[in-house]
Amino acid sequence: MPGTRRPTGPVPEHLREAAAGIDPPFGVLDAAALGVNIEDLRRRAAGKPIRVASKSMRMRAALARVLDEPGFHGVLCYALPEAIWLARHGFRDLVVGYPTVHREAIRQLATDDALAAEITVMVDDPAQLDLVDAVAPWPGRSTIRVCLELDAAFRPAGNAVILGARRSPIRTPRDATTLARHVAGRGGFDLVGLMAYEGQIAGVGNAGHGPRAAAVRAMQRRSAAELAERRPAVVRAVRQLADLEFVNGGGTGSIETTTKDPSVTEIAAGSGLLGPGLFDHYTSFRPAPAAYFVLPVVRRPARDIVTVAGGGWIASGPPGLDRLPTPTHPTGLRYIGTESAGEVQTPLRGRAARHLQIGDQVWFRHAKSGEVCEHLNELVVIDGGTIVDRFPTYRGEGKAF
Repeated sequence: MPGTRRPTGPVPEHLREAAAGIDPPFGVLDAAALGVNIEDLRRRAAGKPIRVASKSMRMRAALARVLDEPGFHGVLCYALPEAIWLARHGFRDLVVGYPTVHREAIRQLATDDALAAEITVMVDDPAQLDLVDAVAPWPGRSTIRVCLELDAAFRPAGNAVILGARRSPIRTPRDATTLARHVAGRGGFDLVGLMAYEGQIAGVGNAGHGPRAAAVRAMQRRSAAELAERRPAVVRAVRQLADLEFVNGGGTGSIETTTKDPSVTEIAAGSGLLGPGLFDHYTSFRPAPAAYFVLPVVRRPARDIVTVAGGGWIASGPPGLDRLPTPTHPTGLRYIGTESAGEVQTPLRGRAARHLQIGDQVWFRHAKSGEVCEHLNELVVIDGGTIVDRFPTYRGEGKAF
């Protein structure tokens, strides 16, 4: 992966001073920047409640911190075992954002009325309900709350071109009512919600003046307009068959358009809380960088090259330069194309490398929010130049979902 990432602003000096005595690798959560991002998300949601996407946080303490704020309620989890774990630690109103086939977790959910009252699972296919019944037959188990997922991808030329995530097969009011009738017609399930994630708007950067950026912005406008007609039609159709408690939509990058849809009752967001590198490429908003990871200089193979231990924490998605961590401090460091970010070592080149010594710290920002927590046991929380807390990650609590 040759090339470089676009540089970002410097790491605040008070963060670096507070963390100067910590042995890398470690992570840092900037409490002040997190507070700025909480307020910005609330402002952008324009009064609609925000359900926090746990995938973008992966720290129980951080989730609790955000959910204490006005305007935030409930968690959008990414796995049923995770939702059960969070519920047993006092979290409430948990929606699992992806269908589950985890049999043991299904058994636990189906045999615990308290869990079943707090957790909603995602469905888009009757076969997913069949699996639940195979694990825990009805009658004789708790009623399972389910949410129907609507495909929000943009298809400007029918099925020939699909822009967005390949998620649900449910696309039209007819598709949705067929599945809703199926849910209503069998015992042991209660259809309580509907979700649509517009990833082609929420998760694709659109900054810049070139033809690609202009094309992305045009696509996003057309996609938002199409979804603004289709989603309300689907919601109206499903509401004739089920008393929906919520209609979830959005993502950090699409809040402004999603919140305007009167059929949407809540916004899903999470990445904007930590402000990862991918959000440096949006025009309508720019979250404050709130999370970093720090690696030590262990080698000096040349005058203008230093090598740090580790660093190959590549973000998920299509391989590309935008999936690499961003070397953030000292400024002016860049990857070497023949090695890039490596599992055990990462060489960095640039004028700043000439002034780095063995044992010095290099600060990075991860490209995607939450994924950095898979590599760290905790993030050090710094506020006002002082370490005020340490937030264990899911990994630090021994969890890998």
